[in-house]
Amino acid sequence: MANRRKSSQGDQEPEQSSKVEKGLRKRRSQRSFPASTFEEPLEFATAVYRIGSGQPVKRLTLFDQLGKSPESGGSRQLIINSGRYGLTRGGVQAENIELTPEGQKAIDEQADPREVARTRVELAIMRIEPFQRLYDKFVGNKLPAHAVLIDAAKDAGIDEDHAAESVDTFVVNLRFVGLLRTLSGAERIITVDMLLGDLPAAPAGSPAGAIVASQSTSVITSEHAQFESTCFYIAPIGDEGSDARKHSDLFLGSIVEPALEPFKLTVIRADAIDKPGVITRQVLDYIMRSRLVVADLSFHNPNVFYELALRHAVKLPIVQIIRAADRVPFDVNQMRTIQIDTTDIYSLVPRIESYRAEISNQVRRALEADHVIDTPISTYYPGLTVTY
Repeated sequence: MANRRKSSQGDQEPEQSSKVEKGLRKRRSQRSFPASTFEEPLEFATAVYRIGSGQPVKRLTLFDQLGKSPESGGSRQLIINSGRYGLTRGGVQAENIELTPEGQKAIDEQADPREVARTRVELAIMRIEPFQRLYDKFVGNKLPAHAVLIDAAKDAGIDEDHAAESVDTFVVNLRFVGLLRTLSGAERIITVDMLLGDLPAAPAGSPAGAIVASQSTSVITSEHAQFESTCFYIAPIGDEGSDARKHSDLFLGSIVEPALEPFKLTVIRADAIDKPGVITRQVLDYIMRSRLVVADLSFHNPNVFYELALRHAVKLPIVQIIRAADRVPFDVNQMRTIQIDTTDIYSLVPRIESYRAEISNQVRRALEADHVIDTPISTYYPGLTVTY
């Protein structure tokens, strides 16, 4: 249709024509990599195996067992991304979903750990062409700065609109499959042979993470807040000088704010609201109206969980984080929660970039127009609507 329209307007200015064509190309641009990290599709593949006992599962039955709508945007993305990673067969309208042979190997807890690790590396990195090219370029080296990785992603053929997303996904996948390791005080991309050679007999545990200090001192007036450009940071604040305050300042300044820079969102914590009146009402405004909420569940602070429940009820974009030392309560553990290991500074600092990447990746997905926000409340009360 676009070509017919152009041919019928022979007097169209060349500059205008160029802009139209550029706009069409941009709209048509496709990701050359899956639209999620490897971990979530792997969990989906595990559920396919568990529900079907290794046999193909009817798509409708599968999502009924998972408590999800089979036609929701989130469910469709699970199928698409699992297929793109080579874990499952069957499209969004297929009658059955089944594991591929490689998908079977990737989730087999009884298999040789080296074979499981090799398969996951193959699916998460090597079979995704831009990821393989990034890996081949930087293997054996320290994890480069984010900007350097973005330039390399563009050189690998990823369009500018998706370059940052591809880098975040690549880094998170490296960490998940074990190809990102702290050596000599820095995160380095290791060879597959090194990964397999050092693999313990038992399946590896979950990856850990990183941190560095900074503090946000900006004060925002609630009256002038632009909620569409705001991320409200729900966190255990504590008194000045307390462990909770130091923790919150550290996470805010070193991880959350840098991770949100690409999205042009202003991060606001409750103590940065400077407007006379009832503070509770102002906090509620930010919880219910901000474009994004990042909730830090560390220390199991009661106020944090109260505010988290309100955000869950309105079904708006949310990202959950927590110290690895704290258990994620069962009430909210169905929501993906990024665990950040704060054991000591020597293991934390070198991994900060991969933590930022993981948060950025989840934020990007949460803010997508067709992303479905599944919370414990919406799962059990899908028809619940909150008006204010």
